[in-house]
Amino acid sequence: MGKNGTGKTNLLDAIYMLCYTKSYFSNTYLAQIMNHKEGFRIEGLFLKNTQEDLVCCMVKNGKKEIYCNQQLYEKQTEHIGKYTAVMIAPDDLEIINGASELKRKFIDAILCQCDKKYFTSLLNYQKILLQRNAWLKNYAFDSKIDYTSVDFYNEQLKIAAQYIFEKRTDFLQQFSPLFHKYYNILSTNKESLQLSFKSDLNTDTAHFCYVENMDKDIRAQRSRDDLDIVLNEHNIKQQGSQGQKKSCLFALKLAQYEYILTHLNHKPLLLLDDIFEKLDQERMDALMALLQQELFGQVLITDTHYNRMEQYTQLYKNIAVQKIHEN
Repeated sequence: MGKNGTGKTNLLDAIYMLCYTKSYFSNTYLAQIMNHKEGFRIEGLFLKNTQEDLVCCMVKNGKKEIYCNQQLYEKQTEHIGKYTAVMIAPDDLEIINGASELKRKFIDAILCQCDKKYFTSLLNYQKILLQRNAWLKNYAFDSKIDYTSVDFYNEQLKIAAQYIFEKRTDFLQQFSPLFHKYYNILSTNKESLQLSFKSDLNTDTAHFCYVENMDKDIRAQRSRDDLDIVLNEHNIKQQGSQGQKKSCLFALKLAQYEYILTHLNHKPLLLLDDIFEKLDQERMDALMALLQQELFGQVLITDTHYNRMEQYTQLYKNIAVQKIHEN
């Protein structure tokens, strides 16, 4: 608990970085370095079942290193999936309101933790797609195009895209019931939303997407990728109320939590940043009651109002409240 600017969010982000080797809020670790400093060091002791691990993330002079029990990872991706966390932060409503790319990233982030082959396929797909897009851009206005150079990219993309599509489809089949369960709890069964999966590969083969649409890709100087998540026929992004959108976000995140728990067989850390500003009292009470269930493990919550959190300690005795004071 503490005022804005006292470091509450930084604490949650530090925990997240120890799990995933990167910040939740920034694509570059340089943004996490204090002004006039050369780097930073974060250290955390993790306990999973009976195994204790000391994890360290260190950045200095533009280089990032990740250690586990004082052993340096040769590849930082080796750490992904070992310890997991689910974060809910103020800007996460962009998953609902923003572009479809954010929804794809949400799905990909979950699958990459739970499926190493998916992680490898996605990295390979993105690498080849980048090369193919560069080729398309170079030849966008060339009247004499030699397609030989791009045939290799198309063949590789077909293989990777088909696997990614199949895993995303399977994911949504498992994920949707979890989402519905948590949304019904948070909305106290007042309304029901549906998740659906939109992709060109639902109706077209990878060959059609990447070869038959070549001319369109060349003109657009990009490649096709129309995966999206739509909530019911009217799409909550356009017609949903703020309460529905917030409940939808929390349902997505709690479903993410249970999906990871089921597939990795350990409870992720649940990091809730400033959540009291997102939900009305009825939905907040439903969430706090839910978090007391055995399904959930360690939960860290930040808030600016000490008295508000104190009220919940009267209901749930296992909540510990600690004030963060300004220096």
